[in-house]
Amino acid sequence: MTPPADSPSVPSNVVPPAPGSSRTIIVKEYDFFKVVQDYLERASRTLDLADFVRAILSQPKNELIINFPVKMDNGEVRLFKGYRVQHNNLLGPFKGGMRYHPSVTLDDVKALAAMMTWKCALMRVPFGGGKGGIKFDPHSVTKNELQKITRRFTHALGENIGPEYDIPAPDVGTNSQTMAWMMDTYSNMVGAANKQSVKGVVTGKPVASGGTLGRAKATGQGAVFCVIEWAKEKGFELEGSTMTVQGFGNVGSHLAVILSRLGVSTIAVGDHTGYLLNPEGFNAHKLQDWVETHGSIAGYPGGKAITREEFFKTKADIFAPCALENQIGETEAKNLDCKVIVEGANGPTNPAGERILLERGIDIIPDVLANSGGVTVSYYEWVQNKRSESWTEEEVDAKLEKAMTRAYREVADFARQHKVDRRIGAYGLALQRIEAVYKEREIFP
Repeated sequence: MTPPADSPSVPSNVVPPAPGSSRTIIVKEYDFFKVVQDYLERASRTLDLADFVRAILSQPKNELIINFPVKMDNGEVRLFKGYRVQHNNLLGPFKGGMRYHPSVTLDDVKALAAMMTWKCALMRVPFGGGKGGIKFDPHSVTKNELQKITRRFTHALGENIGPEYDIPAPDVGTNSQTMAWMMDTYSNMVGAANKQSVKGVVTGKPVASGGTLGRAKATGQGAVFCVIEWAKEKGFELEGSTMTVQGFGNVGSHLAVILSRLGVSTIAVGDHTGYLLNPEGFNAHKLQDWVETHGSIAGYPGGKAITREEFFKTKADIFAPCALENQIGETEAKNLDCKVIVEGANGPTNPAGERILLERGIDIIPDVLANSGGVTVSYYEWVQNKRSESWTEEEVDAKLEKAMTRAYREVADFARQHKVDRRIGAYGLALQRIEAVYKEREIFP
């Protein structure tokens, strides 16, 4: 099971207005959905987006809340709350991960579903945005109970998912095993004649069960391609550079391992159990193996324990937040000493923190771009399932490199032309593509 990501910090409850805007966002804790809506509005103004398109995209198409019972190993019947938000399917089937975490809320799932819409449009992937999850700690139950919870939720979703309608994938707290259970449950709901044609109902499956080579590392690999393009753009030498990584699960660990082959040394890491420092550099492979075996970095003998504040003050060339949203607020943004932030997680930088980082001249490769390798390779998996094909890892990596490189350059060009930061550039490019389709197809009836 993928280890849970780092716990969010507590931000200020007031986010200042964006440049050129009088709007101030006031949130009780951290309203991720409102933050994403604010980015939508800023990008809309940059493009002079059609009002009807902005209105449609401001809310999800469907919001599902399902309370379902599961009989636990001790005989107790426990009620779980599950979500599936389907934001937009103009460009293709809804697509997005399933998150198992105690902090899952409807508004967070709405925000993540909207971000999937932008990612797919940005990457020219013919999917729309979706997201789901169950509000519980997957590490608090047995494997047998976890399977029951997954299968019962999949059954409860019923025809609200499907290979041509809505396609789940792994996210925080879920992995390829979770997807295998979901696929098997769904295949047993459609009848014997269709069992083999519905493998594409989920992506991120084990390779033996119809998954694709290269999918496990895809999000980290996509972020690496972005870092390589950034380094070329800035004339920066990756060989001999340093990095800090927050969150050492699927994304953060693969990012560190792949970059280590390019001479990048990871000198500080953190997750939900704490933070470790090794000025000489961690062995990323060994640390990845440790986390896969132990579930976290806790107890790893190759580093010295440091505080969260010390972690954010650790000087490095690259910082990769790969945990949960809202990790970089004003305090963290002032403490960070790096050249670039590559957002392996969704929404790790809040607007107040981002403003400080940009003022300080620290580059940000935004989540909508840096985090999109996962959904891109999920699309490749879905295509292989539809065609009954099996691609080599080299084929998958080559296609992903081409897609990520193109997207990085397009975002950079858009941001320069419109004089906006890269996040608004990525949103703007995605919105431009969605708007073109709405204007061509118009509104039914």
